Amino acid sequence: MINSDQPRPDPDRLLEIIKKEEEKGKRGKLKIFFGMCAGVGKTYSLLESAHKAKRNGIDVVIGLIETHKREDTQKLVYGLEQIPLSDISYRDTVFKEMNLDEVLKRKPQLVIIDELAHTNIPGSRHLKRYQDVIEILENGIDVYTTLNVQHLESRAETVRQITGSVIRETVPDSILERADEIELIDLTPEELLQRLAEGKVYTEEKSQQAIKNFFRLGNLTALREMALRLTAERVDYQLRDYKAGKKIDGTWKSGQRLMVAIGPGPYSAQLIRWTRRLAYTMEASWLAVYVETDPGISEKNQNILTQNFNLAKELGAEVITTSGIDIVNTLIQVAKENNVTQIIVGKSRAREFPVRKHLIEKLLKQSGDIDVYVVGGEKQEAKSYKDKEIFSKLILVPSSGIKQYLLATFIIIAVFILSYLAKNEIGYLAVSLFLLFIISLMPLFNFGRGPIILSAFLSALGWNYFFIPPQFTFHIEKPEDILMFTMFFIIALVNGIMTSKLRTQEKFVRHREEKTNALNNLLKQLSGAVSINDVSEIAVKSIRNYFNLETIIFYSTDDKKLSPLPHNASSINITDKEWYVAQWCFLNRKNAGKTTSTLPFSDIFFIPLTGTRTTLGAIGFKVEKSLSFEQKSFLESFVAQIVNAIEREYLTDLSKNTYALSESEKLYKTLFNSISHELKTPITALIGAASSLTEKVILENKNITKNLINEIGVASERLKRLVDNLLDMARLESGQLKIKPEWNDINDLINSVIKRVVTEENKSRIINEIDLSVHLVKFDFGLLEQAITNIIHNCIAYSPDNAMICIHINKEDSFCVIRITDEGPGFPDNSIDRLFEKFYRVPGSKTGGTGLGLSISKGFIEAHKGTITARNRTSGGAEFIIKIPLGDKE
Repeated sequence: MINSDQPRPDPDRLLEIIKKEEEKGKRGKLKIFFGMCAGVGKTYSLLESAHKAKRNGIDVVIGLIETHKREDTQKLVYGLEQIPLSDISYRDTVFKEMNLDEVLKRKPQLVIIDELAHTNIPGSRHLKRYQDVIEILENGIDVYTTLNVQHLESRAETVRQITGSVIRETVPDSILERADEIELIDLTPEELLQRLAEGKVYTEEKSQQAIKNFFRLGNLTALREMALRLTAERVDYQLRDYKAGKKIDGTWKSGQRLMVAIGPGPYSAQLIRWTRRLAYTMEASWLAVYVETDPGISEKNQNILTQNFNLAKELGAEVITTSGIDIVNTLIQVAKENNVTQIIVGKSRAREFPVRKHLIEKLLKQSGDIDVYVVGGEKQEAKSYKDKEIFSKLILVPSSGIKQYLLATFIIIAVFILSYLAKNEIGYLAVSLFLLFIISLMPLFNFGRGPIILSAFLSALGWNYFFIPPQFTFHIEKPEDILMFTMFFIIALVNGIMTSKLRTQEKFVRHREEKTNALNNLLKQLSGAVSINDVSEIAVKSIRNYFNLETIIFYSTDDKKLSPLPHNASSINITDKEWYVAQWCFLNRKNAGKTTSTLPFSDIFFIPLTGTRTTLGAIGFKVEKSLSFEQKSFLESFVAQIVNAIEREYLTDLSKNTYALSESEKLYKTLFNSISHELKTPITALIGAASSLTEKVILENKNITKNLINEIGVASERLKRLVDNLLDMARLESGQLKIKPEWNDINDLINSVIKRVVTEENKSRIINEIDLSVHLVKFDFGLLEQAITNIIHNCIAYSPDNAMICIHINKEDSFCVIRITDEGPGFPDNSIDRLFEKFYRVPGSKTGGTGLGLSISKGFIEAHKGTITARNRTSGGAEFIIKIPLGDKE
């Protein structure tokens, strides 16, 4: 026989476990060697484990290791394959970083990556090393890494308060949650100080400085306790996950864990404080649980319940709200899922209701291996409350409201009247069936348990009085009628209550499903967002649809202050006074405004947009009435998903900006190096020629004077071309280049180009071949002249002396095709696709040139809706092919 009282597993919990197992199967395993600070031996243990894995036949490589020149650690590096590090140039200095691409290409079974909290050099793919590790894990590769407790985001501020040192390199706590295994590398503070004194951690000078500052005995003791507690918490979570995954129902008392059952009564606050004191004495974790058995809780009790939840959270409890028809079974289910060892419940010192006594007795009976503490409240306080809430849920009155009782009574009376009018035709037995049918339908129309029990009671009495012979008396003559009356009352009562119970359970399931669907829809929409603007619009719309609340969003500025202006997606405006509430919320990372105990005068309820690394802003809601704890918790869950999406877009933008900054710096260096060389050569020639012309002997020699003037002309032309190129590139980059096409003779264009080039260089022979069918073409003479000039300059620069450069022009369809060939070495095959990039120069090119000429030519030609390509000729040399539309003839 199936025991219906046996609590069923929470489907949400099971789904979460299944998802975790699926994710673990897809990604690599992460092991973290965890310690209180530097010097405890994390890297040493890491390398020892790597050698052990290698001996077991696992393919192990070192992605990055930091030995800090410690001899014992350096010895362990030998024998392990190392992936070569990548060189990243930043501010004229070359840095070494892990080569992520090479690790993924090599694809070992296990990779060793030291110092998880490290910040990568700008120009790397990711900002942080832990992001590199996540990408490696997602590619199915296992990772061993190291981490100190002070580098966890949630502990960084505490460490600063203890040690006075600001921790700048941090990782989100979620990375610890992703770890499949955490190995604590523990060392007593005294042993660590001894290692420092012996120079095994730092040099002697640095060790003395460290002992006086960060590595003081008190600091180390506090850090060690923090590391031990975090590891113990992690083991506790792993134990609960293991039990849930293996469907182990019992409680394992491997550690103390308390659970207090609370409700909307004023005594719950005293019970919460009592549990906090007990947890502190036992050094145990604890949680506060509320079981919702009826969604129709009064506003007064809802406010008391919210206060109790807030108190529990302030005192350090993990708050859980759940729903269920059976309070005791639900409490025990929650206790077993969270490996609770003691349950604390309250007991009134005043007169107890029988139902309350039954609950405690049932809890004691079914608790099994879990200990139960029954704590008595103050007598005066208990009298003032008198267990009204529990009595109303389990007996029959206030929960449903007086209107339901009156309506139920009216329905039964109406049935009586109709049945009485037809009693001669249908008989009194049919009336009982009709009444049973009506009572069965009542739960479907949201009648509570109390009205249903009242209806069953009135139906039984009315049927007896008005219909069972003898009529108009409660006396029943026939034994079979007595049996019928008794069975009618029992069936009506049980049927009504069971139907009501199922209806209530269906409400809970539907409510849970609505919440799940709302979160899924939010996540689905946020996953498609491609900017912070998209996330903001989705957030405002989703919150309005589900919570019926209007929203305002403030983001932080670049200087980490709250913006004075809300985001454009916001649906409400606020006063300056309310902005200061948002500012307080942002700075203190705490909820503020309406429905809170901080700045409650505001009409807006603010929640900080706190990410894993920083606070991104504040979000506010126009709240007309107080939110229940469940509503507020669910709203905070919504906000948490929104924050994740905002942080994702924020990090994407930051990564793009970092990449852009890196590229800009590379561009600056390239431009500076090119321009400095290009400027230096003609300026040196100008200075030398000008200096020579001041000498009387040289001025008297006309040939030398003519040559010097020639040099000045060539150098000036070179400077002019450099400046023109820079200006032309600026025009192209700005998008403000506008061509002025006119009908021109293509022969005039080519002759003008040759004239410009020959005045500067006369060592190459330029041959011009123009098809007579090509005469007038519509183009911007100045721009196209500059484009072809740049190409011919390129040909001259890479051709030997006295080489021949040919310009051939013909007509193809509606295009004028200009082919320019040289007798130079041509282009490397891997460079042809990059010839027209800004500042690109073919590897091994001779000095000189900025790498802008061909890029400018391409821009000018494309501005004419033309094309330019380059290729190597089979007979040797390079060929440029330009196609320009001939233009429509007027």
